Amino acid sequence: MRIDLRPVHDSDLPVFYRQMTDPEAVRMAAFTPPDPADRSQFEDHWKRVRSGALVRTVLTDGDVVGNVAVYGEPGEREVTYWVDRSHWGRGIATAALRALLAEVPERPLYARAAADNAGSLRVLEKCGFRVTAHASGFANARGEETPEVVLRLEA
Repeated sequence: MRIDLRPVHDSDLPVFYRQMTDPEAVRMAAFTPPDPADRSQFEDHWKRVRSGALVRTVLTDGDVVGNVAVYGEPGEREVTYWVDRSHWGRGIATAALRALLAEVPERPLYARAAADNAGSLRVLEKCGFRVTAHASGFANARGEETPEVVLRLEA
């Protein structure tokens, strides 16, 4: 299995939309837009992301399977990623995040994940992130306050 990153193409957006409206994936991610199915909100989000973040499409054997990004202000930049649920558990998110981190020499970097999202926490820890704090925030996908973990990647 070959995993590559490339800049986001307009043709990737319908794939991302389908992935980001998968109810099980949305629930696991927890901290999502209020209505992931709102197409205009999705389009606005991606317009902002593509103009202000380093964002890459994740390809597995040439197929679009997700995205990975670094965003935010210097000194507070965070990573984020999304992999199609049908590809979970195959090391794709870990490989994609490692490849992105190789493109971004800046440290520290931060990440957040729902405390019960064991898969995402494993990805982050395999990539060198360490837990620095525990917090709680309103998770739109769950409709309730949800514990989250804050992680940091040092130089």
